[in-house]
Amino acid sequence: MKILITGICGFVGGYLSRCLVRAGHVVCGTRLEGERVPDFLRDTEIHVLDLTQKDAVGDVLRESEPDAVCHLAAQSSVALSWRDPAQTWEVNVIGLIHLLEGIRAMDSNPRILLIGSSEEYGKVTPEEIPLREDHSLRPGNPYAAGKAAQEMLGRLYAEAYGMDIIMVRAFNHTGPGQAPTFVIPDFAKRIAAMEKGQMPKELLVGNLEVVRDFSDVRDIVRGYAMLLEQGRAGEVYNIGSGQGYSIRDLLQRLLAMTVEAIAVSRDPARMRPSDVPVLIGDIRKITDHTGWKPEIPMDTTLRDVLEDWRQNDGLPGRK
Repeated sequence: MKILITGICGFVGGYLSRCLVRAGHVVCGTRLEGERVPDFLRDTEIHVLDLTQKDAVGDVLRESEPDAVCHLAAQSSVALSWRDPAQTWEVNVIGLIHLLEGIRAMDSNPRILLIGSSEEYGKVTPEEIPLREDHSLRPGNPYAAGKAAQEMLGRLYAEAYGMDIIMVRAFNHTGPGQAPTFVIPDFAKRIAAMEKGQMPKELLVGNLEVVRDFSDVRDIVRGYAMLLEQGRAGEVYNIGSGQGYSIRDLLQRLLAMTVEAIAVSRDPARMRPSDVPVLIGDIRKITDHTGWKPEIPMDTTLRDVLEDWRQNDGLPGRK
């Protein structure tokens, strides 16, 4: 099967491409103009594409002729979505419309894996945890609102046009090579810099009390691959660990992996306008339909991220 990965040069795209190749698939992808191509993708068919350009999206689909599409390309930072909600919406929602319209115009009907986010659930009460796929969506930030709109569009196109679309709500995931705009690599990057004597041994932090369902990216992409092969068209799947970790707990685990005495101080500038207190997913559906379940322990993931910054300054594309 030939699989097109939008955003193939991104953090998740790189891991997914290697996972799919190992499974025997042919992989191609898209990247932004000027985006670095990791060494392991040098021989891969990659198209430069801005999803906000409708005609260009159609051109890439006709040239690549994929049997399946994994739609990863997105503005994926919650913090950035607050600073620039219009750009987030343009890329994540209008870009998806262009992709779906381009696929609809094809002679074939490729399977589409549409990657959404647990942020779509929004503010929930402790009684509602763990969150099932039939839970109502209450997005609490511009990024989440855009992802909820993506899913609504996916359902609409699947029902109206008979398109083979599977929708995923991915809970938080991390691993070596993730950008420090996300919390775990941000902590790891600064801890590694402190170990090297490159900055004062004081870690400024935002809200440490939020609880999230964290997984290793290597587990997550394995789940995506299994959904492509075994997922049911028109269905929505949670994917995550099914366990909640507070940001404070994750930070303490990272600090326990260094011999440095590092102070932790709250920085109001790092607080978001709105933070969902708790998000933990019920992952029984994906397990029942595909047999997937997470395998990599959280301490292994954290240690790998920290060691990546210690050795390589967190540059992507090596793992």
